[in-house]
Amino acid sequence: MSPTAKAPTGRKLVIVESPAKAKTIAGYLGPDWDVEASVGHIRDIPTPSEMPPDIKKGPFGRFGVDVDNDFEPYYVVDADKKKKVSELKRLLKGADELYLATDEDREGEAIAWHLLETLQPKVPVKRMVFHEITKEAIQRAAANTRDLDTALVDAQETRRILDRLYGYEISPVLWRKVKAGLSAGRVQSVATRMVVERERERMAFRSANYWDVEGEFTPDAESSAFTARLSSVDGRRVATGRDFGDDGRLKGDVAHLDETAATGIATAVLTADVSVVSVAEKPYTRRPSAPFTTSTLQQEASRKLRLSSKNAMRVAQRLYENGYITYMRTDSTALSQSALTAARQQARDLYGGDYVPDAPRNYAKKVKNAQEAHEAIRPAGDRFRTPAQVAGELRGDEFALYELIWKRTIASQMADARGSTATVKLGASLDTDAPAERIEFSASGTVITFRGFLAAYEEGRDEQRNATADEERRLPRLGEGTALKVIRAEADGHDTSPPARYTEATLVKAMEEKGIGRPSTYASTIGTIQDRGYVSNRGNALVPSWLAFAVTRLMEVHFTRLVDYDFTASMEEDLDEIAGGNAQRATWLKRFYFGDEASSSEGLRDLVADLGDIDARGISTIEIGDGIVVRVGRYGPYVEEVAPAGVDPVTGEVTESYAGESGSEDGAAATPRRATINDDIAPDEMTPEKARELLATAADDGRVLGQDPENGRDIVAKAGRYGPYVTEVLDEDTAALKGKAKVKPRTASLFADMDIATIELDTALRLLSLPRVVGVVSETVTGEDGKETTKQVEITAQNGRYGPYLKKGTDSRSLESEQQLFEITLEQAEAIYAQPKQRGRAAAKPPLKEFGPDPVSGKPVVVKDGRFGEYVTDGETNTTLRRDDDLETLTAERAFEMLAEKRAKGPTTRKRAAKKTTKKAATKKTTAKKATAKKAAKKA
Repeated sequence: MSPTAKAPTGRKLVIVESPAKAKTIAGYLGPDWDVEASVGHIRDIPTPSEMPPDIKKGPFGRFGVDVDNDFEPYYVVDADKKKKVSELKRLLKGADELYLATDEDREGEAIAWHLLETLQPKVPVKRMVFHEITKEAIQRAAANTRDLDTALVDAQETRRILDRLYGYEISPVLWRKVKAGLSAGRVQSVATRMVVERERERMAFRSANYWDVEGEFTPDAESSAFTARLSSVDGRRVATGRDFGDDGRLKGDVAHLDETAATGIATAVLTADVSVVSVAEKPYTRRPSAPFTTSTLQQEASRKLRLSSKNAMRVAQRLYENGYITYMRTDSTALSQSALTAARQQARDLYGGDYVPDAPRNYAKKVKNAQEAHEAIRPAGDRFRTPAQVAGELRGDEFALYELIWKRTIASQMADARGSTATVKLGASLDTDAPAERIEFSASGTVITFRGFLAAYEEGRDEQRNATADEERRLPRLGEGTALKVIRAEADGHDTSPPARYTEATLVKAMEEKGIGRPSTYASTIGTIQDRGYVSNRGNALVPSWLAFAVTRLMEVHFTRLVDYDFTASMEEDLDEIAGGNAQRATWLKRFYFGDEASSSEGLRDLVADLGDIDARGISTIEIGDGIVVRVGRYGPYVEEVAPAGVDPVTGEVTESYAGESGSEDGAAATPRRATINDDIAPDEMTPEKARELLATAADDGRVLGQDPENGRDIVAKAGRYGPYVTEVLDEDTAALKGKAKVKPRTASLFADMDIATIELDTALRLLSLPRVVGVVSETVTGEDGKETTKQVEITAQNGRYGPYLKKGTDSRSLESEQQLFEITLEQAEAIYAQPKQRGRAAAKPPLKEFGPDPVSGKPVVVKDGRFGEYVTDGETNTTLRRDDDLETLTAERAFEMLAEKRAKGPTTRKRAAKKTTKKAATKKTTAKKATAKKAAKKA
């Protein structure tokens, strides 16, 4: 051994993504193993603003990718990961081997590659992979390692570069033509289009009304009564909701009953002779659903547990990392041989041998672009723990999701449910004065004689449009010609339903069916379109904003191919080819960005460069009908009347109903009438009638409360976009002043407990008097020369963004209620200032929720309400609740995990601080970064 050679230590370093995963795995390996978390990705392509000046001027300056040099990316270690990288390098110095144990999907493989390129280990490197975190699985994985899969890395890096090019080329177009700050994404733009298209269908939908008759019949006693619905009239089938198009028109030759006809038939049936015309019976068989994939887990968690896609994946991640389930990002429905054996044996033990088929069930994936990369999601281990066995370890959503996964897995290996379905048709001839001569009723009933897998689990169902009841019920034993007694007959009216909006569950299902996105992207895609303001939730339904309409229209008109469903799916297929080593990354990116001459396919660069003149106003205009449009403006959406009521918007012809509009001699409006659209109005609710209602309200200059006695100006109360308010009306001369002489009317929002309909002049004047001077106090200040002087300082009461407060110079103190703005005295204000200043509110609020001591700090963990929302703290570390963390269901385990993640990330480093370093030092660091990045990219 040379004097400089490192002496063997016998230690092995394992790197995983998360602290929770590291903690679990460390318990399964021996004392010679160090298990550390990278806390996700450690490197990424920086934004141009984050690049050093010399890099920004070069080929990486525009995208962070050199498009002219095989699309070489420029990577840098994230600022908040530098401390983590230093820690990993320190641990690596004392190790003889490095095990990269990140997830086995493309993203996990890329994280492992970035770790390899950044750490530059001089010891043997092994790729350690597993699908579940159990002692047996981890020890098997440590003993059976492999090399890094560069094809998987290439596929993930291609996706990252592709998304950067797409976003950086398309987003600026949205900024210029729709609204600043918008973003476009390869998958998010298509998902947004899907939600917008569904809303367009709802807007175009026209409801139709139809009637039918329900009767209750019995062959003998009322205990044998059953219900049946009218199915045919004089040989023609009775129309149901499915027989109408979205335009409200009837399709096909069916009998469309109105209220008069249905009521007449119902009345006539009561005295008619009804008998059984036919009885048909057939076997009923129902097979269990396949074990969960990522998509089906998100769908079922949404239906049964009311979990969002993001929250479902977060809970599943915790279950996986703590060894309860297998890897949760998969589109495979396959189960390993050991899992098949475990599921079948557990079903046999719990339900008996009759409930388990002779041979194991194998499920083939029928979804477009399926990747059979992993097992289905199932309980971890070679023997599954029942929900009862984990009830003492799991709580809340974690227990509910584990139970769901366990039930689905066990049921997937159980026998079919069996039974029979009977369909009965009843006939009757009506009196001559009835609306029909011959009618038929139909009734169906299913009887399950062997429940099979239903004993363990039944899949939830999404809301179906115009669906008929599919219930399990037993009909009495009937034969042809059996006479029946009519107990009741009632006419029933219905209106057809518009297409149901997507829920997170049905959107994920539709994306999967179209081949858009991958298991690892569904939740993040939905989260992104929600965070960007393109989609919001109304209950479980996803409602697109008007902004989404404008963005989608621009994409459809000018980037048609990029939001085409088949094209987007084909890109996923191409990435699959790269992952399989059957296509080259640089070649594919060159074809996507620069185009393909062989197929005359236009590339992204030329698409953006050859846009021509985009009519920004036209793109942001959505026609509602009847001379009304919605426009998406700089400050939000609004309705505009392009043709007054009674004027044909196409020809300009005036109809008899036209009464004229104020503003000009011929009755035409001097300027188009406009009104802001509140966020609580969904696009399909914006009918011409609703729009004119808003226009009428907006045209109202407000309710005049009276005149200000000091200046004689009218004081009015109005309803604004951000709530009700009062303001003063300036006279024409004052309102016409410009520049420094310009006068701004006083305006004040109503307090939370005030009503615009009942507010009076005195209250309005008090609101307009704010901020109010509470009083003047003397303060002693020390000057720069050390001399003390006394000065008079005003204390004012003001209403601000975060509520009512007092202000004395630069010192602000919060008040408890808005009413105090009018009532607080100088003495009370001085008493508040006499108290030590507290961060946030003057009086500390009690915790919103309390947990036990933190496992790391040992200090009590609580949830508090802070200035920027609810947050978890142990007094040392604070972390804000995420979007999908619900306070009511937040568990202690989740709170501890959030604090652990926050500690692992280290303190947040402000990017501005980097500018304080000297130019020389920055240059040295930049050179090193650039060299590493180039070297790393060439290895990809």
